[in-house]
Amino acid sequence: MNCSLLLHRFALALILPPLTALHAANPQPKPSVPSRDDAGWLHEKGTLIFHDAFAREEDGNLAKAIGNGWNSATADRVPQIKMADLDGGILKIASASKEAGHQAHIHHEAGFTDGGAVVRFRFPGLTKGESLQLGFVDRETTGIHAGHLCYAVLSAGSIMLWDWKTGVGNLEIRKRRQPYLDRKEPLPADLDVLLKTKQLTVPWKADTEWHELVLVTEGDEMRLSLDGKLVAHHRSAGFAHPMKRWFSFLVPSTVWIDDVKIWKVK
Repeated sequence: MNCSLLLHRFALALILPPLTALHAANPQPKPSVPSRDDAGWLHEKGTLIFHDAFAREEDGNLAKAIGNGWNSATADRVPQIKMADLDGGILKIASASKEAGHQAHIHHEAGFTDGGAVVRFRFPGLTKGESLQLGFVDRETTGIHAGHLCYAVLSAGSIMLWDWKTGVGNLEIRKRRQPYLDRKEPLPADLDVLLKTKQLTVPWKADTEWHELVLVTEGDEMRLSLDGKLVAHHRSAGFAHPMKRWFSFLVPSTVWIDDVKIWKVK
């Protein structure tokens, strides 16, 4: 290497700082991570309209056996099978999905436009593929299958936020979609695209620990937090339904619920 080239490189080294120094002086912006304390929002802006710590014994196996205003849409189908057991302050749900022809559906009066629920839950690890679907229903609204409005679904590997009202629960969409499901054919492209806008799925690894879940709707947005951390949020028209009359659990196998609070913001 000739002397002039060495001198040129030495001069550049004096003028230009190393790349690591440039990165330190001008760090790359980090992707924005949404931050939301929805438990705090409910406490600050809302009114507690229901609380149950399940510190009692249930009365039999029928629809109202859990007590404190809870009702089961499936218990009377199989009155000989106990699907909800209050044990040591825990609501232990074990769905007789096969016998009842439907997963356990347990609900309570709610009544809000904006607000939500705080739930302490656990997958006990008693059955394979434990999952929990929870959300809001309005049986007084026509044009929706069984009044299903919107849900969060927690399964082994993911969490999904799901608008049923303007998606799969809409009777016109349901009528158009069902023949393709029956024939096990792909949906038409326009219907497939539409339905994909009605849900959001994020990865999550289920375990058998206790967790505090906060599920809220505010305007056309649904948000879900676990243990104080926002993990999923999505906007869809059905989330803005003006009256969430019921808060409900749908359980295909087993799940334990330790505490439920329902809050109304408006």
